[in-house]
Amino acid sequence: MTLAERKRPRVSFNDARIEMAHGAGGKASRRLVEGLIAPAFANSILDSLSDAATFSVGGTRVATSADGYVVHPLRFPGGSIGELAINGTVNDLAVSGARATALMATFVLEAGLAAEILRGEVAAMAAAAQRAGVAIVGGDTKVVEHGLCDGMYVTTFGIGELDPRFDLDPRAVRPGDRVLLSGPIGSHGITILLARGELDLEADVRSDTRSVWPLIDALGDACGPGVRWMRDPTRGGVATALNELARDAQVAIALDEDAVPLGECVRGACEILGLDPLHIANEGQFLAIVAAEDAPAALAALRGVPGGEAAADIGEIRAEPARVVFGVTPYGGTRAIDMLVGDPLPRIC
Repeated sequence: MTLAERKRPRVSFNDARIEMAHGAGGKASRRLVEGLIAPAFANSILDSLSDAATFSVGGTRVATSADGYVVHPLRFPGGSIGELAINGTVNDLAVSGARATALMATFVLEAGLAAEILRGEVAAMAAAAQRAGVAIVGGDTKVVEHGLCDGMYVTTFGIGELDPRFDLDPRAVRPGDRVLLSGPIGSHGITILLARGELDLEADVRSDTRSVWPLIDALGDACGPGVRWMRDPTRGGVATALNELARDAQVAIALDEDAVPLGECVRGACEILGLDPLHIANEGQFLAIVAAEDAPAALAALRGVPGGEAAADIGEIRAEPARVVFGVTPYGGTRAIDMLVGDPLPRIC
């Protein structure tokens, strides 16, 4: 099968109502976006359905990305809605092979919100943007009646110039390629769940929100042409991101589950709550598919960047069974790893 012959399967949307699961990043989200929204706006740029739109402006290749943030609570260990709004958009551009150069931000504020909270989030956004090396160049502000937006919502739009070191395309993924993960998973989703105070459970865990560009920049220097695909596993987690890749590239992905980096607090919380860490959201990690011959250099580059010390090679691309992700145990057993179904962790970003 040639690259041009690999086509995304058609998805239908027949749901009668919008539910919370439609925003969780799993199968319901896929039905909503691919079955209802994307077909209405179909064009050659949108059809890729990647984290960022890529196109040319005056001969320069650019990437753009937009996102909305409705996390509750607004502040949590390791971050806040303001930091998420910056890092999330910067990261969507980064995993598309672009360094963010400018962002715009829109605030939807609830009447009665304490000015001190807004002041704190504006400061958090400014600090995160400075750390990421991106300017906030404009935006908008709206105020709605009390009780209609849970304090505040933030939406962002970002633009960046595509880095010529990368040529990313899921159709370029081939059997033998390696699956790399930048660091421990699950910290953000578990942090948000516990920060709500709805569970009688305590754990020393913090959100991993950060810009991943320094890691991707190092990857570009080490083996840019050998990087086939990247994605930040936010809503729906690692399992959903890899299932989307397996579907788009029409390949199989074999994961060495023991190789997936996972903090003990996250592991323990998932065991108690009956959650699969591979479905938990992340805000400061990314996946990369790298040619087998470049994987050692790529892994060394990631581990050489502060915050990338726990980067790991967690699996490989295989030809069969196509469109399937499965875990492999040390004893040779396997289990199917599906996309997220339902909504175990609502409003995590």
